[in-house]
Amino acid sequence: MHDKLNQLIETAGRIVLGKENQIRLALCCILAKGHLLIEDIPGVGKTTLAHTLARLFGLHFQRIQFTSDLLPADILGSNVFDARNHAFEFHPGPIFSEMILADEINRSPPKAQSALLEAMEERQVTIDGETHRLPKPFFVIATQNPNEQIGTFPLPESQLDRFLMKIELGYPDRQAERSLLQGAERHRLIESLPVCLPAEQLQKAQATVCEVHSSEAILDYLQSILAFSRGYSEYPLGLSPRAGLALLSASKARAFLEGRDFLLPEDIQSVIAAVAGHRLRTSESGNVRSASVVAPILEGVAIP
Repeated sequence: MHDKLNQLIETAGRIVLGKENQIRLALCCILAKGHLLIEDIPGVGKTTLAHTLARLFGLHFQRIQFTSDLLPADILGSNVFDARNHAFEFHPGPIFSEMILADEINRSPPKAQSALLEAMEERQVTIDGETHRLPKPFFVIATQNPNEQIGTFPLPESQLDRFLMKIELGYPDRQAERSLLQGAERHRLIESLPVCLPAEQLQKAQATVCEVHSSEAILDYLQSILAFSRGYSEYPLGLSPRAGLALLSASKARAFLEGRDFLLPEDIQSVIAAVAGHRLRTSESGNVRSASVVAPILEGVAIP
């Protein structure tokens, strides 16, 4: 299993150049059964990373382009009257796929954004009072541009909290950018990628992640982090219990990815920026990176 995961990371690294840490975080998110938010400026590879992961897992993939005129029915589907049968028939929308790319999610108003809430939390959608289950596995990878850019609608806290992780890609380093300029087109390379971890094996890996052991000392450390966030004056609101569960799940996925069946403090420290950065607010204005947001926690909470 770990050989396949390492092969997946290596293969993805040949498409999304110079971003191994972000690829590993994205993989942790999927192993923890979470949804991923990728925020950065246009053109740094957000969509490419989503396409690459879907291909390497062999998942049925749908891209939804979020625009200002997008309606919830365009995402979820709707009931359409069938004149022959004199009854309404449900026509599923693109949400009924194993992996969804919600591209530029903050380009749509809150009404369209909220269409994803039930799907992301409960893996189901309700249309006209009837509940429809979503496929297993089910993941949402959303991309968004920085909120200070023109034409964006900031995601509300309830929507942000549905994402297990938020990562930023940033510009490539000079060597990676040279390889990008000299290499083949990314879309052509993605089409030739092999499936490294099929859906059945992915679900087995997710089940194994849940069994990773967390000692009492590690749980004390995690609770100390939650308590610090709730008492730190620079955070208007601290981390919720659901955020604590998300941090634990992501840390277990990181330990599993490192070949361990038990948690270490470094697992929590490695994922805390991606898990907690978008859930915390600071008194500073502007777009503050996640690593800076959680820095006081890492400095203020003693390691067991």
